[in-house]
Amino acid sequence: MKKFILCGLVMALSMVAVASAESPRVALETTKGTIVLELYQDKAPTTVRSFLENVRTGYYDGTIFHRVIKDFMVQGGGFTAAGQLKPTEKELMNEANNGLKNVRGTVAMARKGSPHSASTQFFINDTDNSFLDHTTETPRGWGYCVFGKVVEGMDVVDKITAVSVRRSQLSEAQPLETISIIKARVVEPAAAGSD
Repeated sequence: MKKFILCGLVMALSMVAVASAESPRVALETTKGTIVLELYQDKAPTTVRSFLENVRTGYYDGTIFHRVIKDFMVQGGGFTAAGQLKPTEKELMNEANNGLKNVRGTVAMARKGSPHSASTQFFINDTDNSFLDHTTETPRGWGYCVFGKVVEGMDVVDKITAVSVRRSQLSEAQPLETISIIKARVVEPAAAGSD
């Protein structure tokens, strides 16, 4: 009986460890509240690995949401509150061909015109944005790589999209008030079924 219980306990702990490894979570503590992201490591492994590395090194701490467009998205992860672009080390291969869609609440990598130019900046979709989805492996069709979703704090995203914005050197829609990521950290996933 003791062996049976011990085996059951080991199996349960193994399943939790696998779930944690497959779907890591990151909390973005912002000046508007906390947003928790669940990351799709199985669908976008390179992107998730890079994002988690940036979280663990504190790269995102003190960065701002510099582009906020209601009924579209909120973008951050690249500029300091002083408006300085943070240095980046590498560009990522675009994993947008993973079958995930840019729907409300998903998080995707921002990039320049080149399909494989994403580095640290990301955005959270405020609405369904199918025009950002991967269609073909061409410069116009690559799309934007979805690598996670908001599992807590979509109301915080809604608060961010409700702020007034202005055209600036950083973007066409920079918030008038500074909205910062105070701290980004990896968190343990909630118990299964609590979403």
